[in-house]
Amino acid sequence: MKILSKFASVALLLMSTSAFGSELKFANYMAPTHPYVSRAFEPFAEAVSQGTSGEVTVKLYNGGELGAGPIEQYSRVVDGVAEFAISLPGYTASQFPLTLTAELPGVLTEKDGTQTLLAHLDLFAKEYRRVKLVGMWSSADNVLFTRSKPVRALDDLKGMKIRVPSRNTGLLVEAWGGTPVSMPVSEIYNSLQTGVIDGAMIDGTAVNAFKLGEVANFITKGMKTTNSPFFILMNRDAYAALKPEQQKVIDEAGKQVSLDGQKVQLSVAEKGFADFAALPSKEVITLTEAQAAPFNAAAEKVTAAAIKETEGAQNVADALKAK
Repeated sequence: MKILSKFASVALLLMSTSAFGSELKFANYMAPTHPYVSRAFEPFAEAVSQGTSGEVTVKLYNGGELGAGPIEQYSRVVDGVAEFAISLPGYTASQFPLTLTAELPGVLTEKDGTQTLLAHLDLFAKEYRRVKLVGMWSSADNVLFTRSKPVRALDDLKGMKIRVPSRNTGLLVEAWGGTPVSMPVSEIYNSLQTGVIDGAMIDGTAVNAFKLGEVANFITKGMKTTNSPFFILMNRDAYAALKPEQQKVIDEAGKQVSLDGQKVQLSVAEKGFADFAALPSKEVITLTEAQAAPFNAAAEKVTAAAIKETEGAQNVADALKAK
């Protein structure tokens, strides 16, 4: 019965997307007020609708309406809970080892990371066999938010519990002498406020988008660090059910949402740093070259070790660095 039910579901999906037009669900765990919504996801939905003359529309379900948190987003697309979903491959790292080569320190530049990824999506194709990879972009660099202790030197991090967004960032924090704590972005605020963690690795957009400016007192940046690639995935059957010209619209909209996503990241991160520095009793610490050197040396070792232990990662890293 379960097999018949599955086939019936697929048949209904094919019927709805090909014969009568369709409204496709976009699962977004971020709040409706997040800059990504108005400046990247809504324009993506508009581009799909306009490009298909309204035959295919995209409805955003923000704030985790289709399921809370980013960790299950990949499964939601695979299972057809949503036709689209936004998330980070770092939350399900074991499924995307090659993709996560891109987040290692020194592999991508903050400015050109997304263009580099879009030019080399074929490198990651085998990791997306169960879904359609619609878009991908690199985040602004992850920096260190801390609650009560400023970090100006490597020794300052010893023993500190630091939230990390992925395994690779965890390896980096560990190499710096800290204790990595894995948790989704939605839990950082309360964990930092209550002292469950001492700090968090995340990009500068978190100052306002996740209100970390209220609970952190210091930001340290200026060292080689990770970024956190984002992706938009689409249900494979839903994509296959579209007409070829509709698929092309999705493909083109996916490239544009990737570029828009990076633009949002970089601009909102810079504003976040400025807003944080303007708050009373807050400090943005930008390490000097000499201060950053020990952090960078540790980061280079992490990158080399991570690439060595992942099959195919060296080829990916070489291609991405070559741009």
